[in-house]
Amino acid sequence: MLEQINQYIWGSGLLVLLLGTGLIISVRTRFFQIFGIPTILRSTFGRLFQKKDGAAQWKTCSAALAAAMGTGNIVGVAAALAAGGAGAVFWMWVSAFLGMMLTYAENLLAVRFRSAGDDRAVGALAYLQNGLHSKFLAGLYAVFCVLASLGMGNMTQSSAAANALENGCHIPVSWTGVVLTVLLLCTVLGGMRTIGNVTQILMPVLSGFYLLAAILVLFQNRVQLPDAIRQIFQGAWHPEAVGGGTLGTVIAVGLRHGVFSNEAGLGSSAMIHSHTPDAVTGQQGMWSMVEVFLDTMVCCTLTALVLLCTGTAGMDSIQGITAAFSSVFGTFAETVVSWVIALFALATLLGWCCCGEVAVRYLGGTRFVIGYRWVYCLAAGLGAVLELSTIWTCSDIANGLMAIPNLLGILLLFRKKYMEL
Repeated sequence: MLEQINQYIWGSGLLVLLLGTGLIISVRTRFFQIFGIPTILRSTFGRLFQKKDGAAQWKTCSAALAAAMGTGNIVGVAAALAAGGAGAVFWMWVSAFLGMMLTYAENLLAVRFRSAGDDRAVGALAYLQNGLHSKFLAGLYAVFCVLASLGMGNMTQSSAAANALENGCHIPVSWTGVVLTVLLLCTVLGGMRTIGNVTQILMPVLSGFYLLAAILVLFQNRVQLPDAIRQIFQGAWHPEAVGGGTLGTVIAVGLRHGVFSNEAGLGSSAMIHSHTPDAVTGQQGMWSMVEVFLDTMVCCTLTALVLLCTGTAGMDSIQGITAAFSSVFGTFAETVVSWVIALFALATLLGWCCCGEVAVRYLGGTRFVIGYRWVYCLAAGLGAVLELSTIWTCSDIANGLMAIPNLLGILLLFRKKYMEL
């Protein structure tokens, strides 16, 4: 039943809405994600070392990356290759290319319509309530955001972490659930500031370590790299030629996993970026574009190429990743990969707690925030021992429901007068 609901929500209508909205904004901005690269770099990394807002912006960027850059970049990519073949990677790129402008629009509108005296209406909630003047859509979005935070941002991540540690280190899933719950309680009860302090250290170290390991695997298998790239492009249009499914399945799998990975179109990035002190209109949008690029075009691509070059694509998600890295680093890789996946999951758990907390505060005020944090931590422990496939299906449903009011708000609000940088 859940799978039927999921297929209905993620039918052609939502996929057209996602791609169409991203394409419309790309055209209106004259493909800013390509021709605006100098401006993007100057407004992001160029300002990172300024004393005034550099530290605060880095903390925000780390928290936003933590929410997006998780197990979807590793386990999710392996699952996409298994379900849709190599061609699914191409459609993940399409999702990211158009998604860069979606997330730009989300953050630009969130800063422009942020209420100075009402911290409850931030992110997508701000432009749905204050820009579109629709408390109904804002409330609907907040409900779906809470559900997504407990599904995609929570139980999916803890389940992936538990399975990884069980396969690689023979740690019982119940132990992982208990430890995750305790770690989250020690962190999220301190609020967004504590989460930002943790993620600004965890994300650069963890991401750098994983990307370096992936590059070393590709270097060792560089002879296979041209064939892997050929499979991606050939599978995108002729999946049957490289052992993939039907073209419609490949496109759907690639786009869904692309959204799951970079979260463009969900509005989650704006929930975090709009809390940046003295946020400048447009700057937060450009930071979010950088995050989508790093998330999908860099991290997901490296994961896919590692799997294709080592011949482990199509295997069970975690086993395929482990086998790919073990081919270069030996049996030691099994333990390391398991812990990397678990730490990525922890980072995503921390980042998505921020998003869910914003939605809860909007729905019921600050009095419900502490209760939500406790529920969030306990849900992580529960997710570690539940069946993974069911959790992923529920997460896909929550993602789709969350995207619908957000995309409607962007389409109705993103006019020329809101496009100034």
